[in-house]
Amino acid sequence: MAVPILYFNDGFYPETDVRMSVKDAGFVSGATIVDNARTYNGRLFRWRDHQSRLRRDCERCFVPLLLSDDELSRIAEELLRHNLPLAPHGELHVVTAVTPGPPGGPPTLVMSTYPIRAERYRTFFTEGVVLVVAGTHSIEPDDLLPPSVKHRSRLHWHIAERRIAERHPGAVPVVLNQGVGDTAIGAIAGVAADGTILLPPPERVQESISLKVLSELEPRSRVEAFSWWSNQVSELVLVGTGFGIAGVRTIIHDERTRDFDWPGRNFSLLIDAWSQLAGVDIRTQFRSD
Repeated sequence: MAVPILYFNDGFYPETDVRMSVKDAGFVSGATIVDNARTYNGRLFRWRDHQSRLRRDCERCFVPLLLSDDELSRIAEELLRHNLPLAPHGELHVVTAVTPGPPGGPPTLVMSTYPIRAERYRTFFTEGVVLVVAGTHSIEPDDLLPPSVKHRSRLHWHIAERRIAERHPGAVPVVLNQGVGDTAIGAIAGVAADGTILLPPPERVQESISLKVLSELEPRSRVEAFSWWSNQVSELVLVGTGFGIAGVRTIIHDERTRDFDWPGRNFSLLIDAWSQLAGVDIRTQFRSD
């Protein structure tokens, strides 16, 4: 029976055969830069953007990325060639993780895949997204580890998820950085009544390629520290690699709740545009079994 393969440092191996040293800095210190891309119709979406972000974050965090972009692309294509036929929905995430390696090196690079999890995001497209503020995690842009870097240390997101899980099962936890909300699975954008997209200040959230796509789909977009509670914000959307774009039905912060019309008119236009760009009907992909 065929099993998925992954790339580990110097070659391709069955996923079950790979072991990382317990002395690796990615394990000992959580020093791991990570990127998560995905396919639409079996083709990588915005791959060059993902590569650029990975390389920038590795340089910023002193994590050696020794392979060229062309070499990374060849590895990704080989993984897709072997693993796509094994994927239940014919789509895959491609995850690249880079660490400094064990003491003295060499650095570790792992590229692996996992199937698109339609069931995980199905309610986003059948009921709408529920966002719940779990707490704060304040990081400044000039901190040693700025908020824009995509890294594997997910402990604060784990805490956020556990904090809201009992009272709000299925909701997406939101963490505030100086009043600006972000999630582990995607970025939150506002939509004004005239269709203008309001983007969160980039220095307060993880760098989001999906936000870049959103801004390209709607030229009337601008960066603004918008309020979820303002009447000027008629809709909220959540954008992320795993699901593309989804409409927010409800946001909850302490005892305060706001419900939005769902699915919103502007969201419906945006998801149609996103689907056309990706070459996949996103609603159908996540609603179907």
